[in-house]
Amino acid sequence: MRAVRIHAFGSASQLVYEENVPEPPVGAGEVKVRVRACALNHLDLWVRHGIPAYKTPLPHILGSDVAGEVAEVGEGVRGWGKGDEVVLYPIVACGRCRFCKMGRENLCVEAQVIGAHRPGGYAEYIVVPERNLLHKPSNLSFEEAAAFPLVFLTAWHMLITKAKLQPGEWVLVMGGSSGVGSAAIQIAKLRGALVVATAGSEAKLARCRELGADFTVNHNDPDWHKRVREATEGEGMDVVFEHVGQAVFDTCVRLLNKGGRLVTCGATTGAEAKFDIRYLFSRELEIYGTYIGTRAELEQILPHIVMGRLKPIVDSVFDLREARAAHEKLESRDFFGKVVLRVV
Repeated sequence: MRAVRIHAFGSASQLVYEENVPEPPVGAGEVKVRVRACALNHLDLWVRHGIPAYKTPLPHILGSDVAGEVAEVGEGVRGWGKGDEVVLYPIVACGRCRFCKMGRENLCVEAQVIGAHRPGGYAEYIVVPERNLLHKPSNLSFEEAAAFPLVFLTAWHMLITKAKLQPGEWVLVMGGSSGVGSAAIQIAKLRGALVVATAGSEAKLARCRELGADFTVNHNDPDWHKRVREATEGEGMDVVFEHVGQAVFDTCVRLLNKGGRLVTCGATTGAEAKFDIRYLFSRELEIYGTYIGTRAELEQILPHIVMGRLKPIVDSVFDLREARAAHEKLESRDFFGKVVLRVV
């Protein structure tokens, strides 16, 4: 089969397009999916560079966000047939540990993220357990369908499940032009919140407003935090949606109103943060770390996708053989929404 693999960790030059990669075999309870599109995530960049914690085997196929068609079903699989259009829940869980039994498979002790711990979607075919399949919304193209699972699931888990965002609350979305940021803006507006979004250019800020942001701030402005506070007439934010990390973490904590909640899912600018603990306890602030989300949450999101209340934003589409260019696009930050690989 055709696939893009990395044989060593490093730059985008390590992505190698190949046409004779062995097709993965299908075991009992598994389904082989013919990949039609795979969206890129910053996770792809981190895995490509080599993260010891993931213990990614080489050679490796990246790609966590997959949309395609059922090509073959293994023994014991029921309810799926050849040609069914699907999207994939990006975490393969054991189903046996106490976290899985509680429906928190994102915390599974043996959790494998598709495209990180196991082969992903930069290929013609991928094999996953039956439980990882969900029906693709018929109103979306394959490219659009690949662009929503991981980022909308992550944003929903952060805002709805963890932060318990309420109608009328102020929420700050850092990096609103990213895939997860553009999803967060939409979910917050669906919830009835007031949204302040940051981005790095006037064009991106305008796109954030088109998605529903009530107020936008250029985070390249040295006084960006003052502009954010001005939006709430000095009160501060009820919720901060953060995935930038070290460069903004302390400022984000200080932007919280009393009883405010900060949710974080990333650390692209650095992993270590400093903040005043006294500020934390005296204002009864809450800080939540989040890791993707559960399959049940993805099921909650799907009806909103089907009805068009939430819409994945596709910035650009590249052919599978153009994976290097797609990674360079992602690294350039010159995009809004998602960068997607088409597998034809």
